[in-house]
Amino acid sequence: MNIKIGASILAADFAYLDREIQRIEKAGVDFFHIDIMDGHFIPNITIGPGVLEDIRKLSKLPLDVHLMIEQPFTWVDRFITAGADMLTLHIETINPSAYLKCVRRLRPKGIKFGVSLNPNTPLKRVETLLNMVDLVLVMTVSPGFGGQKFIARVLPKIKALRKIYKGDIAVDGGINNLTARRVVKAGANILSCGTYIFRSAYPKEAIRRLRCRE
Repeated sequence: MNIKIGASILAADFAYLDREIQRIEKAGVDFFHIDIMDGHFIPNITIGPGVLEDIRKLSKLPLDVHLMIEQPFTWVDRFITAGADMLTLHIETINPSAYLKCVRRLRPKGIKFGVSLNPNTPLKRVETLLNMVDLVLVMTVSPGFGGQKFIARVLPKIKALRKIYKGDIAVDGGINNLTARRVVKAGANILSCGTYIFRSAYPKEAIRRLRCRE
């Protein structure tokens, strides 16, 4: 299975965001992962649609917008207008029927949809949505801040998901060259990675190591 790498903007130096995005895009990532936090669902605040518009101007790569917010349906259209190519919503914040309605309305416009679950959220919470989504994002840290340690107890959840879901499985949190091999072995094929890529002096080599399975 082809491994795709997303660079998490949360780890970038926002004082030089244009330079950071160009540097990492040139290094060979497949997309940019944008964490949106509202200070309610997640104990941190990051960026809004205005900053996403600026990021869209800086890169032609797909933008995966991860909505870690309490009222995601209030914001989906604004983030699409700002440049999102994919929207990933947390199962902890959504009603499945409302999610399906949103997907049916926006997918004809070319928008892809994912669903995410936190480390402590059981897999059964997303099972009814598996035939609706383009991606399932399994959090491998407790969301809110970058640079956290990988939570290994999530690996069995990834394995169990792969047994019942043939689509894209993404992971986010604590991903480096070592943990990447573990999650890929468990069944993930999309790696969202921030610190390991952006803080590397040689991001092209860091990305190569993330793709390496040996």
